[in-house]
Amino acid sequence: MLTMNNDNNKTALAVVAHPDDVEFLCAGTLALLKERGWHIEVATMTAGDCGSREYSSEEISKIRKKEAATAAKLLDAGYHCLECKDIFLMYDEPSLFKTISLIRETKPKLVLTMSPSCYMIDHETTSRLVQTACFAAGIVNIEIENTVPYCYIPYLYYLDPMEGKDKFGEEIRASTIVDISTVMGIKEKMLKCHKSQRNWLAAHHGIDKYVLTMKKLSEKRGMEISTKYAEGFRQHLGHSYPQENILKQEFSDLVVVKK
Repeated sequence: MLTMNNDNNKTALAVVAHPDDVEFLCAGTLALLKERGWHIEVATMTAGDCGSREYSSEEISKIRKKEAATAAKLLDAGYHCLECKDIFLMYDEPSLFKTISLIRETKPKLVLTMSPSCYMIDHETTSRLVQTACFAAGIVNIEIENTVPYCYIPYLYYLDPMEGKDKFGEEIRASTIVDISTVMGIKEKMLKCHKSQRNWLAAHHGIDKYVLTMKKLSEKRGMEISTKYAEGFRQHLGHSYPQENILKQEFSDLVVVKK
């Protein structure tokens, strides 16, 4: 039996590669959606099991999943980890089955995911997996145990790549920019939940004061629309995907649409 969507569905799902990606790239928009009565779900493809020099993969996985769940609770959101391997995330049948199952379980009207082009392959692979899963969740011949086909293709948006640049260093222009100035406080609180990452980012990425780094990224988008903080998105507008800009419809004057 197919599960159908309807106009009353107000579930938004963010699917990212690692714990803390949501907080850097879309937590503000999720907080605004929550204020408007949406139910939020957050998922990471991996537990970020390579993101430490102090802990083993098993140890850091437990820590990071707990941090992600704590951050999600600030939005009253559910948290899911699909338990793929950090760095070794693949576009393959097992990973697609996990992602399709997630869509069928959460039944989102709106999905946010990673940029198709970014500095890290896990981000790009997440983007491909989620794009396919949004389309494939309603295909009845894709049989996955304990799931029911979800016969609705959700609105799909890609987050900004890190630093707003693709893997060639070219600036990515956002087509939809959301003013998140009023909810920067909750975005910051969510990022601070990821305490394990401060030392890791400083050691491996050369990034210290990672909250300030997040704010600088948000300020960069904010400058484009003459506000303090903003997040940028690009909508997937391929055949069969919803064409209306639901973020613009939902937030009205908080959103600037660029051609």
